[in-house]
Amino acid sequence: MFNNIKNAKRVVFKFGTNILRDLSGDMDYKRVESFIENLSELIKQGKEVIIVTSGAVGIGANKLGIDQTKYSLFEKQACASVGQPYVMRMWEKGFQSYNIQVAQVLLTEDDFAVRRRYLSLRNTLFKLLEHNIVPIINQNDAVCTSEIEHVCFSDNDKLSALVASKLDADLLVTVSDIDGLFDKNPKEFKDAKLIREVDEITQDIEKLASGATLGGRGGMITKLQGAKVVTNSGAYAIIINGKKENIIKDTFNGKNNVYTIFAPTQNLSSKKRWIAYATNVMGSLTINKGAKDALIIRQTSLLPVGVVKCDGDFAANDAISIFDEDNNEIARGISNYDAQDIKKIMGIRSDKIEQILGQKISDDIISKDNLVLL
Repeated sequence: MFNNIKNAKRVVFKFGTNILRDLSGDMDYKRVESFIENLSELIKQGKEVIIVTSGAVGIGANKLGIDQTKYSLFEKQACASVGQPYVMRMWEKGFQSYNIQVAQVLLTEDDFAVRRRYLSLRNTLFKLLEHNIVPIINQNDAVCTSEIEHVCFSDNDKLSALVASKLDADLLVTVSDIDGLFDKNPKEFKDAKLIREVDEITQDIEKLASGATLGGRGGMITKLQGAKVVTNSGAYAIIINGKKENIIKDTFNGKNNVYTIFAPTQNLSSKKRWIAYATNVMGSLTINKGAKDALIIRQTSLLPVGVVKCDGDFAANDAISIFDEDNNEIARGISNYDAQDIKKIMGIRSDKIEQILGQKISDDIISKDNLVLL
């Protein structure tokens, strides 16, 4: 699969907190300068580079002397406010020495979930790339709160995956502190073996992942979830070890083959990518076996007769999840009806909708063009 790395035109690089900091918790400028040198070479080769960077909260905590394991929500926001200028200045000064312009883009999840804002963001990022400007993207931690639903990314692995998916990237490169995905935790088992190629991220593959790393919010499981978004969007994803010197350059010129690469499994349309991965899921439906077979085998719309349960207080045109009776999420889609109306019509034939509701928006609860199988 090396040619898919070498020939990638538009590449998103995600740098985690631990790979950007040294042992003291401050910015590891020498390592970052090496990253920038490698990235600059790729840009001069004609590649479009987008960077998703972590580090603001961690660097800010170190500057303020705050223990990250104990800080409150507002201390975290303060840390992000202090740390973000340091992170941005590091990337800006580094690329400046190679005459490459950068731009700061701070995002919340709503910037993807609200379609109008998502389209605006997409156009802005495309315009930056058109002018040979490197977008430096981070979550807007200074304004994100856990009390506000559907605003904050749980980690930058999801953010980088959404950026790669929505910008039609060819490749997502996650620069981590580990060689890739192993068949068991290499920190606990000396005989752990690196899995070099993954054709499909199955439940068995996901079971190989462990929890978050110290100082970061993600872990291997979030990297796999991000890789699934990217591969379902028709692109490749790769995990490399950023603690190895010149790892980016050596990976793209074929000198490094110690990594895990994930192959595309399907290529959803831009709209269906948005429905599946960027929207805020506001509720859920549970469907019977007949409806499940109709969705999966015959690729039909979801009719009210197959719905057995409705959860949440969602409105018409909201994104909702679809579960089977074994509680497996099998699809997501945009609902034609609100939750209250669905509770009145679920289990009945479509020709009875108008009689029950007084009007009929559609025969379908979710039309097949607005439905994505997961």
